[in-house]
Amino acid sequence: MTRGILGLVGLAATLVLALPVALLGLEFLVGGDTVMGAGLLAVAGLMIAVEELLTTPGDIPSLVAKHTVGRVAKTDEED
Repeated sequence: MTRGILGLVGLAATLVLALPVALLGLEFLVGGDTVMGAGLLAVAGLMIAVEELLTTPGDIPSLVAKHTVGRVAKTDEED
C-alpha cells in the first residue's frame, strides 16, 4: 500500500506513543509479570493496528473514487 507524507507522519506519531508501551510490556515480561507484560504488548499492537486499519474521514473520498472509477471506466476487454 502506498503511503503519502501525511500517512507517514501519522504512523510515526502512533509509533512514538506505542513503542514506550511495548517496551514497558517487555520490561514486565522480563521481570516475571506475564499478565501485565502481555497486556501492555497487546495494547501497543492494537494502537498500531487501529491506526493502520481505521478508516478516517480523510480516507473516504479516495475509497469512493476507487470504487467509482472501477465501475465507470471500462476497458476494451470488458465490453
